[in-house]
Amino acid sequence: MSTKPISKLDKKILYVLNKNGRKSLRTVAKEVGTSAASIYNNVKKLEKMGVIKGYIPLYDEKAIGNSIIALISLRTQQGKWKEVTKEISKYPQIRAIYDITGDMDFVCVCYFKNAEELDRFIKNQLQLPFVERVLTNIVLNVYKDERRSIPPE
Repeated sequence: MSTKPISKLDKKILYVLNKNGRKSLRTVAKEVGTSAASIYNNVKKLEKMGVIKGYIPLYDEKAIGNSIIALISLRTQQGKWKEVTKEISKYPQIRAIYDITGDMDFVCVCYFKNAEELDRFIKNQLQLPFVERVLTNIVLNVYKDERRSIPPE
């Protein structure tokens, strides 16, 4: 992703597309007050810069069978974080990996169908050579899980 700051127009475009990514470029243009050609060019530029990484549907995890969200923290042997993150990045249950401060090195946001699947995952997939400790927290309630994060200006 580019470290170059984006313009106010780009932020407006991102805000409108985040509310509804299926809007036509013509509709986006009307909402931000510019031409459809300008929107097209700016969207292509944002894609090329890596600001827009793709277009995916937002779906309900429970609707696809995932009833458990777990936050799994890992502590790795010093200097072995690359090996561990490379390996755990392959697991489809892990949707995000964050490098954190504190006693643990990473926290992973994971989704599972049930407790048995979570148990197997911890006991099998996370038994890696350079993982020293695994700490699991199960999410009881979700009060906010918003992926549309561009604030309006």
